[in-house]
Amino acid sequence: MMLLLLVPSVEAQKIKFSRYFTGGTLRIDCMREGDARGDTIWVSRWLDRSAYWHGSRTTMLDPFDNGDYRVVMRDAKTGREIYSRCYSNLFREYCGTPQGKKERAQFEETHLLPMPKAAVQIALQRRGSDQQFVDQTVVAFDPDGADLGYNYHIGETRDLEIHGTTDRKVDVVIVAQGYEGETQQKLNIDYYRMKEVLFSQEPFKSHREDFNVYGVKADVGVKYNTFGIDRYLMTFDVWKLHDRLGTTPCDYIIVMVNDETYGGGAIYNFYAVTSMHRMAEYVLPHEFGHHFGGLADEYVDEDLSYSGLYLHGYEPHEPNITTLKDFDRKWKSKLPTGIKVPTPDNNDVPKSECGPLGVYEGAGYSAKGVYRPTMHCMMRDYAPFCPVCSHRLEEIFSIYSR
Repeated sequence: MMLLLLVPSVEAQKIKFSRYFTGGTLRIDCMREGDARGDTIWVSRWLDRSAYWHGSRTTMLDPFDNGDYRVVMRDAKTGREIYSRCYSNLFREYCGTPQGKKERAQFEETHLLPMPKAAVQIALQRRGSDQQFVDQTVVAFDPDGADLGYNYHIGETRDLEIHGTTDRKVDVVIVAQGYEGETQQKLNIDYYRMKEVLFSQEPFKSHREDFNVYGVKADVGVKYNTFGIDRYLMTFDVWKLHDRLGTTPCDYIIVMVNDETYGGGAIYNFYAVTSMHRMAEYVLPHEFGHHFGGLADEYVDEDLSYSGLYLHGYEPHEPNITTLKDFDRKWKSKLPTGIKVPTPDNNDVPKSECGPLGVYEGAGYSAKGVYRPTMHCMMRDYAPFCPVCSHRLEEIFSIYSR
């Protein structure tokens, strides 16, 4: 099924990079503190990360209404938004846990922004009760006289596969944790394995030349049992992770953990993690779907503490699930003529195939009330990416490669 690519808004296309930005990279480290009753966020430090901006220079405003949060840079004189990116973090999931409902905790965030030429305001936004982004914290930044630290390069960056200049490619860093004492041969083999896994599934396979891939060996505090889920392999040390990356070109981060226990995890526009379990060939594409595409899990697991994450009377912002509250802005227009909504399950579809596009109940961890596009998908049971998920991934490729 053919799906048209999203075209960034006219406003997004108007931002001329050279008018507002130096070509360098500003790193800001933030701390979010709170629980299910509320939270606050503040900037803890400012860093001059690099003399070169590795991200897109053509799409400066995020064209997607995705993620739980958004960072926005505004020109101080005019108030015009000149850069934005949506993202998520572990805090939202924490709020769904028993501990998160009563105990405040702190969560690190790191944001890489193009270095402005003149004074700006940086707004850290969250979704309000109407699901629209609102300013949570606004801070002023003036590059003239700013007290900036420096993000020195720690360790060695290896070029694993390079297809072009960093501002016209998707720059992915594979961080190797747990390789102290291992041979260089072992590290090389695992780098190669994960690189090939990244491009093993469509639509990544057809877009291989839109990527640059780098390797960095570092311990970044990734551990199992996040929020009491034994397979959930994540890190809370986000600042440390970016310290270890130094000035490495970095649009997206994959952490490969030198451990053969099954596990992985990911956060939209933060990072993805996989162990070196034999199922990593499926775990990594699934987790990268979260990190890269902001795709939701389509499987059911009501034992999770945050299983009711989407049952709050509004349409999820993830593109591949729906509660039918506002299905018009999802894949409704792409449904085959005459298809029933909801669509009865078709158990004859093998797990190696997605099956016909429809609206199948059972997604977002919940058996009832949340719906997915196909019977099977990479975001449900390691089948191929379905047409809806593939469409979003294709849209993101276009931002970095145009």
